[in-house]
Amino acid sequence: MNWEGISEFVQVAETESFTQAAKRLSISTAQVSRQVSALEQRLNVKLFYRTTRKVSLTEEGQLFYQHCRGVLDSLDEAERAVTNLQSKPQGKIKLTAPTTYGEQQIMPLVNNFVQRYADVEVSAYLTNKQVDIIDEGFDLAIRVGKLSDSTMMAKKLTSRVNYVCASPKYIEQYGSPHTLSELEQHRCLVGTLDYWRFLENGKEKNVRVSGPLHCNSGFSLMDAALKGLGIVQLPDYYVQHHLKTGKLITLLDNYRESEQPIWAVYPHNRQLSPKIRFLVDYIAKHLN
Repeated sequence: MNWEGISEFVQVAETESFTQAAKRLSISTAQVSRQVSALEQRLNVKLFYRTTRKVSLTEEGQLFYQHCRGVLDSLDEAERAVTNLQSKPQGKIKLTAPTTYGEQQIMPLVNNFVQRYADVEVSAYLTNKQVDIIDEGFDLAIRVGKLSDSTMMAKKLTSRVNYVCASPKYIEQYGSPHTLSELEQHRCLVGTLDYWRFLENGKEKNVRVSGPLHCNSGFSLMDAALKGLGIVQLPDYYVQHHLKTGKLITLLDNYRESEQPIWAVYPHNRQLSPKIRFLVDYIAKHLN
């Protein structure tokens, strides 16, 4: 491929200005114009609409830009990958994660990372609220489930499974539900949401639940379930140990929802620093 004129074209497309593109590239405006014109002649297509006040992409230009931007991003990524092999993470990292998952799974790994790289300083904010990464100045966020913001970069770290379970004591006293409709006859331990998520006939289904305890603490709900107070739906990292020991028993396994992905989310930045990339890779490696 002939790369001549590609960088100039991309900069003009992004700045909508030959002058601003020239400033970004530290070359003359005339040189940018010549390179873009030569590119148009080589491709035999008009890439820009030009007026005295505005420069905008043609339909062909828009298509060409999307492909060129992807190629340049890949080259940047390749260069960073090589550079990062010789770089050490350093500086401050501001991250956020869900409270309990952060306490149990993320922060121990972050602490190990800080212990390993003495030049890294981490400021962590654990909350179940969806914070605005850009507005609040976060470098990194750990998120669970479907991602709503497509403008962010994301790397899948692992996944989690929600289990519905109860203690043998509860099952002996109240029996087990075998269908989703039977849940309304049972004592359910309710968390932040008043419904539980299931998969029925391949489709997601939310079922409203009620019972003797409402609490926004997963640990408190787990404790109540262990004491036979009711049925609970909690992520695997709360209940796995108790399922293995038999203190809790899974219910409604045929309706269990699909695994929920867990993501590292960070702002789209082609110059992502080694400290963030190292931390994300470290967490991904040690969570699995």
